[in-house]
Amino acid sequence: MQFFYFFAITAIYILMTWSFYLPYRVGQLHFLTIANMTISGYFAAFAALTWHWPFALVLALGFILGAVVGFLTSLAIGDAPCFAVVIVGFTFIYITKTIVENVKNSILGGPEGLYGIPMVNRTTLIIVLYALVVVIGILIHRFDHSRLGRASSAVFVEKDLAASTGVNIKNLGIFLQTFASAIGGLCGVLYAFIMRSLTPQYFTFHLVGICMTILFVGGYATPWGTVFAAPILYGIPLMLPPSLQSWKVVIYGVLLLLVLVFKPEGFISRQLVYRIEHLGKKYRMH
Repeated sequence: MQFFYFFAITAIYILMTWSFYLPYRVGQLHFLTIANMTISGYFAAFAALTWHWPFALVLALGFILGAVVGFLTSLAIGDAPCFAVVIVGFTFIYITKTIVENVKNSILGGPEGLYGIPMVNRTTLIIVLYALVVVIGILIHRFDHSRLGRASSAVFVEKDLAASTGVNIKNLGIFLQTFASAIGGLCGVLYAFIMRSLTPQYFTFHLVGICMTILFVGGYATPWGTVFAAPILYGIPLMLPPSLQSWKVVIYGVLLLLVLVFKPEGFISRQLVYRIEHLGKKYRMH
């Protein structure tokens, strides 16, 4: 059982950190994906408990719901400065948490949480989770090596210069924010069926801190840093004595500060990835 939760939550952290990585390709910290996770997660739980909808259906609808919320919001903040996007994300997190806590307990469970979500076979959940990690990882890899990926890098370095070369910054931001929000929607549904319960306290700023730490420690310039950092950063606190478990968020915060000061690009930089790819090509040639 412990291995199931470790591998399942690790996959959730990989996907959620990628939902931060995508908008950050154009310099935006898009915390709205946490709110998308909340909305889709509670929708899935309510639909499964009240209407007895199957897992596959609510997973698909959670993906669509996340994408729709992200798209509608991105129409206003697709090309907004990073600070404005952060404020919108934090505001949505606070609003969704407040709504969940104040809706009748019989509907969303209130502050105590929602329990008794139908069980899905654990092997099925693991297969779905890691299939999504592979598929979304491939899509992100193809995006990074596409014309849109190169345009995103230009926007990240110098927004005005990128605009002068013909890059439509708002459309690019809308695309990335919608994609990221759809991932957040998927994660909300998957998390609900993994834990079989939901509490509003989980979808708060501590989740932002965990994903930010994974993103910047692993390396914000490449999606592969997340793949290596997520299991390590999630696994290490699990090995701490119970008396130190409550200090987990503090440990993440200190680690994030140290990395930002001493190794801003993270442990897996884009230069390191290029170097590994170059060595791989040379090895294949010989």
